[in-house]
Formats: sequence, structure tokens, C-alpha cells
Amino acid sequence: MAVAVVTGAARGIGQATAQNLIGAGWQVALTDVDPQVTERAAELGGRAHGIVADVASAEDWQRVVTEANDRLGPVDGLVLNALATDAHPLHEMTPEAWQRQLDVNLTGAFHGLRACLPDLVREGEGRAVIVSSVHANFGLLDVPGYAATKAGQTGLVRQVAAQYGPRLRINCVTPGPIRTALWDGVSEADRQRSGRQTALARMGEPEEVAEVIAFLLSDRSSYITGATIPVDGGWSITKDSA
Repeated sequence: MAVAVVTGAARGIGQATAQNLIGAGWQVALTDVDPQVTERAAELGGRAHGIVADVASAEDWQRVVTEANDRLGPVDGLVLNALATDAHPLHEMTPEAWQRQLDVNLTGAFHGLRACLPDLVREGEGRAVIVSSVHANFGLLDVPGYAATKAGQTGLVRQVAAQYGPRLRINCVTPGPIRTALWDGVSEADRQRSGRQTALARMGEPEEVAEVIAFLLSDRSSYITGATIPVDGGWSITKDSA
């Protein structure tokens, strides 16, 4: 039975992805800095295991891989979904906030891939997905650190796909406005306004991103690697103009 590690799995896209994969027959190690990840894993049953860990820590990643191996087996699939963000323009952003975003979003992906790589390539059928964002490709206000790291993730995917294919397939998804905890402080009117900026005229749900991630981890996507796939309701292909 295949084993996946999913980061940022205590809520949102990560939690929805873990649930989807469990339903598809995977065993899943859910990781998050939030201790509630162990409760989320318990809710998913015996094929799920929760691990409290910080993706920015190489030592934590070694512990995640060891614990996943011991409890579930070698890692066949990896979903790098954990994120850090800070909503300030460049001149107001502290070096500490900038560094934390780099550590979690980009260096965390490096640590995760490096720690899991021996497992992923062992049988020549590894698969991984990095959850980036539409911020990787478009200029929006007040998120320079987040946008820079998300763009870095898409470049990392291409490099890893070229380096380790055909033993490892790795792809990237770029969600648009998805109804997760990041939007908790946004008014309903502003959520609706953001949804109207998409071609589908609504915000997306975490489960809709999870479906694409699960597809990319499955054999049905066997000829897709190094790709960046928008899951944004058409946000990135439509703009308002008189």
C-alpha cells in the first residue's frame, strides 16, 4: 500500500488532500506545526498518522521520514503544502518575516525533497507535488515574500523533474482564491469580490485543489512531470477592462 507524506495537513488544502488520498487507498503521514494534526489524523482512521513537525527544520524532516517509515512504510508520494505568509509591503516587512517565509515555503520544500528523495526514487516510481500559488506569476499588493517564495517553488519543481526523471515525477499546482483559514480575516463582501475575479465567478474549496493533487500522485498522470497547473477557477486568464 502506497505511503504519502502531506505537510500543512492540520487544515485546509493539506487536510483535504490527506482525506482524499486515504479514500484512494493511500496510507498518509500528516505533518504540521499545529499539534491538532494528530487529531486530524485520528479522525481519518488507522491508515493515517499525525506528526508534529516544522518543515523549516532539516532535523524535523529526518524525524518525519523515520517515523513514517516505522509506522507506515517507505514514502512513495510527497505533498509539500505548508506555508508562511506576511502581508506587508517590502518597505514595512521585517527581515525576520522575510526569512521565515523563505524558511517555510522554499527551504522547507528543499528539506522535504532531500529527506524523502531516497524513498521516492528507490523503485523509480516516486511522485511529488508542491502547492505553490497564483502569486508566483502575478503582481499583487503586500506579499513580496510570499510571491518570491512561491515563484521559487515553481522553478524548483522544474529542476527536480529534470534531474530525477524518470525515477521521480514532480509537479506543481497554483491555487487561486481558495476558501481556507488564510481568508478568515477577510469580510464576506471581499471574499465575494475575489470570487468574481475568476472565470467561474466564485471562490474554490480545498477539496477541489485536493482532487488535482491526488490526480498528480496517481498513475493516471503518468506522463506529466515538471508542470505547473493552475487550480484557480480561471482567475489567471481573465481580467476586468472597459
